Amino acid sequence: MHAKNYRHVKNRAYTRKEYARGFPPPKIVKFTMGDTKTQFEVEGKLLATERAQIRHCSLEAARVATNRILMDKLINDYYMIVHPYPHIILRENKMIFGAHADRLQQGMRRSFGSAVGTAAKVEVNQPIITVRVKAGKEEIAKESLKRGSAKLPIACKIVISKIQLPPSQTEKAEPETETA
Repeated sequence: MHAKNYRHVKNRAYTRKEYARGFPPPKIVKFTMGDTKTQFEVEGKLLATERAQIRHCSLEAARVATNRILMDKLINDYYMIVHPYPHIILRENKMIFGAHADRLQQGMRRSFGSAVGTAAKVEVNQPIITVRVKAGKEEIAKESLKRGSAKLPIACKIVISKIQLPPSQTEKAEPETETA
């Protein structure tokens, strides 16, 4: 089967793991990378432009491609999050074609199918990957998200924005004066 057969959202999400025996675990294992404690000024998001299902191997390829650019150019001065979790089980009724295959296949009899992988469902304008960097590094974040979007089966758009610090953070940044 081709990956394009699983891209379109046709039915409800199938997540009944008790019925699907032996499905492979998601290939993506790390969802957050980089420095989690530093405050960053710029945020770049990779947003989905259409409703689709993204297979776990595509999410992992996008994560690796995005992370490679960030690690090469920023070392550890970034924070990256992969948002969707692949929880939908993909099944396939395997058919064997060719010479003497008629003895091996059953057609649509007991055609529940075996699990072949997992996928994540994304909606329009849902963030897939978020990258946070310091001011002046917007182009690196944009380039890394562009490389990651090439690994996904759908078209994506990149949005770069400044992070608004909460009021408690801005008050701490200003020096306090005591009055007696």
